[in-house]
Amino acid sequence: MLSRIAESLFWIGRYIERSDGTARILDAHLQLLLEDPWIDENTACRSLLHLMGHDAATGRLITRADVLATLALDRMHPGSIAYALGAARENARRAREIVSTELWECLNATHARMPRKIASEKTHDYFAWVRERAALAVGIVESSASRDEAWLFFTLGRSLEQANMTSRLLATRSLTHASAPSWTTILRSCGAYESYLRTYRGVSSAQNAAEYLLLDRLFPRSVVYSITQAERCLREMEPRMDRVGVSDRSLRLLGRIRSQLEYKPITEVLSDLPEQMAIVQRATSTASEAIADRYFPTHASQSWTGEAS
Repeated sequence: MLSRIAESLFWIGRYIERSDGTARILDAHLQLLLEDPWIDENTACRSLLHLMGHDAATGRLITRADVLATLALDRMHPGSIAYALGAARENARRAREIVSTELWECLNATHARMPRKIASEKTHDYFAWVRERAALAVGIVESSASRDEAWLFFTLGRSLEQANMTSRLLATRSLTHASAPSWTTILRSCGAYESYLRTYRGVSSAQNAAEYLLLDRLFPRSVVYSITQAERCLREMEPRMDRVGVSDRSLRLLGRIRSQLEYKPITEVLSDLPEQMAIVQRATSTASEAIADRYFPTHASQSWTGEAS
């Protein structure tokens, strides 16, 4: 496959997942600000912007409207939903010869319908629309694409971004004591609440919730599941021939972080959750760079503000 097409498919997967993950994080936190009048809005919004890779200007109060304008609607900010969906559509245009008509029409229509303003009472509806459009795009690929290299690059990009976004969502648990969402809110944001209750038979605790979103090998949004899926894609793209060790740098990075998460006691992960999630983000960012160097070296690596390195 041409490196140009492989790169576009990889980033279509990442950008679609990025729009979905950002919508989930913002929905959870803006809803929390509406429900709890005692939260310091300026502190909570600044912490959220920082977590998502945007350092707000000092000397003025930051409000929900600022967060929405920056991370949802700003078409020039690399961390925003509007930018991600626009970039997904642009990458699909570059790979038009291999992207299906259904996927192109989905991304094109989503980009065309992207609002430039949202009324405060319509924010939840907007985030739900973003999640639905992302799910539609992924569903088109999953239901109609051959499991060839094109699908592998798309899924590889999605898996890396999914691990990154779930780790960011988990990191929001410790923004500040007052402004942090509950574990129930985080589980609901990931679409994990009902499956979590079935798995743990209704027993709710911080340790169980963190364990489910970090380590569960069957839940598709868990960090370990996403990293494992990325490893599978890399192995299928280039079957391993090494007799000793692993020569692929991206595989080494992903295997190392997965092993660290799987074999470290969950109590240790919880005791230093922000740093552990920052490690995951750095690992996915570095693995993405290694993949770019190996499979599409002729193009400048795409990234977004706030990607840990």
